Amino acid sequence: MSDLEVYHGDCFERLAALPDRSVDLILTDPPYGHRNKDGDLLSALPAALPNHTAKMAALGRKTVFDSVPIDNDGEEANELVRRLFAEAARVLKPSGGCCCLCCGGGGPDPSFARWSLWMDEAMDFVQMVIWDKGRGGLGWHYRRCYEVVLVAKPKGGKMPWYDESGSLWNVIRPGDHGIRPMSPPTRKHPTQKPVALFELFVRLHTKPGDLVVDPFCGSGSSGVAAKKLGRRWIGCDTDERWVKMARERLAATTPPLPGLEDEE
Repeated sequence: MSDLEVYHGDCFERLAALPDRSVDLILTDPPYGHRNKDGDLLSALPAALPNHTAKMAALGRKTVFDSVPIDNDGEEANELVRRLFAEAARVLKPSGGCCCLCCGGGGPDPSFARWSLWMDEAMDFVQMVIWDKGRGGLGWHYRRCYEVVLVAKPKGGKMPWYDESGSLWNVIRPGDHGIRPMSPPTRKHPTQKPVALFELFVRLHTKPGDLVVDPFCGSGSSGVAAKKLGRRWIGCDTDERWVKMARERLAATTPPLPGLEDEE
């Protein structure tokens, strides 16, 4: 296995090839089940972001509104996530951990609540971290402006913590840890997350040389974070476009100098 691998295909095929207790951190952003598969959410974005849409049109630039929707983003997303948690319990080291992004907000389908319970069935649920994206999202009245990161460790395990302060707030506000507010999407992956967000969890729970796995890697932001910090990484995605983009981003990322993996 190379230090950085992007697998095109079913993530469970790649996970099945990993030995028991061989992974230090699963860090992933799976489909939320918002029906991007059918284009429902993406088709609503131009109306939700009219100024951005008009600006891009005036510049003659396309946005993610024109891109093909996300794979497995219907009801099947829930089954994939539940299956992932079960597989995570097998492949994680006793000192490993799982950090899974999830939708924040309310009903009629509060996935963060359901996913937390499923995570706790397979592992020991540790914390729900709030990520304030710094801008309003879709919806009316209580508009979504945050997502969550669900954190768990193997049953009876001890998840490592490498931050010298010993404690951090469980709310990540815009600007914290170098994570900039989210801006309206351009021609990137429709749900691409900041590399700095993934860097935070890589730093907190792994050391240089550890193995990070992202079963739903999209365009590879978690892999870029892993390479920048000197970790090994395996990413998987079913969409060849994002696999290609992930490989390009990884190739353009400079690894750390020996001995400087956690210094910036």
